[in-house]
Amino acid sequence: MAFQTYSLFVLSVIMVSFGHVENRLNLLQLQNDIDKLKADFNSSHSDVADGGPIFTERLSSWTERNEKRIILSQIISMYLKMLESTDGSKAHVRNIAEELHTLKESLSDGSKKIEDLKDLTKLQMSDLKIQRKAVNELFSVLQKLGDTSSSHKRKRRQFQRLCKC
Repeated sequence: MAFQTYSLFVLSVIMVSFGHVENRLNLLQLQNDIDKLKADFNSSHSDVADGGPIFTERLSSWTERNEKRIILSQIISMYLKMLESTDGSKAHVRNIAEELHTLKESLSDGSKKIEDLKDLTKLQMSDLKIQRKAVNELFSVLQKLGDTSSSHKRKRRQFQRLCKC
């Protein structure tokens, strides 16, 4: 039962977060399509609850809007990849895939950021040339980090001044 509302919850979070819910009817149609997809995957099987949620737990630690765009972009990609192996001739599969593609397009900057992160993990930090470049950029990186943290502190101080707590 928990998984039955799971997919709708993730899609709802994605759609509401980025303004893609024009009306309740669209969400209700998606609910019907997702219910059909659940039947296709036999998602009421007892093993679905094993190990807890796949995506929703990860979403809770991504709090900033731009951060969420990164993780949601990746989650949508994973759903689309999953749907590629299903029967695309079924209307409910096509409808869900279309909605996911629309959402993915609106999150394209998140996809770019994910690629940047993947590229960083591929850097060979034992390579002397890369080490030299990294050392040359170290001060600039630290400056940007300082700018980011001081901006965050400034926002927090402004909020505290405005708050009549």
